[in-house]
Amino acid sequence: MSLTAPAPTRGTYQVRTFGCQMNVHDSERLTGMLEEAGYTAAPDGADARRGEVDVVVFNTCAVRENADNKLYGTLGGLRPGKDANPGMQIAVGGCLAQKDRAAIVDRAPWVDVVFGTHNIGSLPVLLDRARHNAEAQVEILESLEVFPSTLPTRRESSYAAWVSISVGCNNTCTFCIVPSLRGKEKDRRPGDILAEVRDVVDAGAIEVTLLGQNVNSYGVEFGDRGAFAKLLRACGDVDGLERVRFTSPHPAMFTDDVIDAMAETPNVMPQLHMPLQSGSDDVLRRMKRSYRSKKFLGILDRVRDRIPEAAITTDIIVGFPGETEDDFQRTLEVVEASRFSSAFTFQYSIRPGTPAATMEDQIPKEVVQERFERLVALQDRITHEENRKLEGTQVEILVAEGEGDRDRETHRLSGRARDHRLVHFALPADLPEKDRPRPGDLVTTTVTRAAPHYLLADSALDGGAFSVRRTRSGDAWKAGVQGLDAGSSCGTGHGGGAPAGPVTLGLPSLRRA
Repeated sequence: MSLTAPAPTRGTYQVRTFGCQMNVHDSERLTGMLEEAGYTAAPDGADARRGEVDVVVFNTCAVRENADNKLYGTLGGLRPGKDANPGMQIAVGGCLAQKDRAAIVDRAPWVDVVFGTHNIGSLPVLLDRARHNAEAQVEILESLEVFPSTLPTRRESSYAAWVSISVGCNNTCTFCIVPSLRGKEKDRRPGDILAEVRDVVDAGAIEVTLLGQNVNSYGVEFGDRGAFAKLLRACGDVDGLERVRFTSPHPAMFTDDVIDAMAETPNVMPQLHMPLQSGSDDVLRRMKRSYRSKKFLGILDRVRDRIPEAAITTDIIVGFPGETEDDFQRTLEVVEASRFSSAFTFQYSIRPGTPAATMEDQIPKEVVQERFERLVALQDRITHEENRKLEGTQVEILVAEGEGDRDRETHRLSGRARDHRLVHFALPADLPEKDRPRPGDLVTTTVTRAAPHYLLADSALDGGAFSVRRTRSGDAWKAGVQGLDAGSSCGTGHGGGAPAGPVTLGLPSLRRA
């Protein structure tokens, strides 16, 4: 519960998130602070372009292509809303705000607040100051003001939670602007992390994802290079925590003690996201990625030796400056050997402010596109082949809310298997309504067919394996839907185990190969 009395209602808000999981988690903090300050989530369907929302917050990303154009285009669409509702306030935070600073107000004078990645906790005060002074407030700090996880939060999910273990990055990858915007790595103390993990579990979550720019470098700041493996093992001792995931590690710092911790801690899931970026050693060198393809493949071999059922995913950039056809062929070879269960594939494009932006031999767009299509076709084939190996096997699915776009048409529900594969599953035809699995419950059933990007589990239709385990997460989800107090929020401060609400993603999802 919050230690302070609830503030009087001050208006409605929307938070729109662009970018990565770190931004999504930051937005949970932003919504928590707004609600603690007395704002309430805008109703579904409220249109800020017509002035139907009192505060609109953009949590931005500077990594995506044309991120600034997309932001300013969206801001332009809100100008009529300001005319219709003169009291409406617009705030811009996150990585693009850290980069562009006061230039945002210069380009969009109707913006009221600009804040950076290091001071998201200042948002309510800056909104008040902008209103009182009747002028825009721009506050960008150069170092972290307070670790975000100490701030109030309103979690997107009652059954799965993000928990930050670090912020910032000490690497100097030439294609990435994140270190200059989020700063050097700052690690939380293990006790603080585990306290938050226990808090989210007490509130109903049974799955936790540990977040950091490079999670496996965790502990370097306080001199313990084995800290991440120890943290994984400690999560195994948290009562009620059934699934632990983490993202993203860096191949250069990935050590065998982490593999051992994954293999020997039952609630650490058999899933690993390991960014490759390129299979060419020459390209990796120009990217300043301090590993080579042989080391990368060696890590995968050791993971699969200890965890044979592990699903491994990756990130790949196509068309990095100077990439030759031979370089690209090395990438295809490593992808073929790696047998990724899926991949996030990106076409390289110039990001101002990164060393790669000024490199010679920028690859023509048509060449990048053609290589990208070949890579996607290869990974699609591999994904389908790997999925087909699971036909006839039993899977345990954490039922999700809103995973399947066509669930209403097919009468299936959806969720994630232990290895994080997406599974759409059928219910027995005679299953009473009261026995239907809820988001947060666990279903065990059999995979009947593999598609290129998901699994189908329809065994229940023919009387095959199907069972439901009711969980505290399902209880918390039901309480949130019914508007009941399900305990403290999954974090600090704000009460209620509500399902997904005011945090909306402002960009389409990435292409998953």
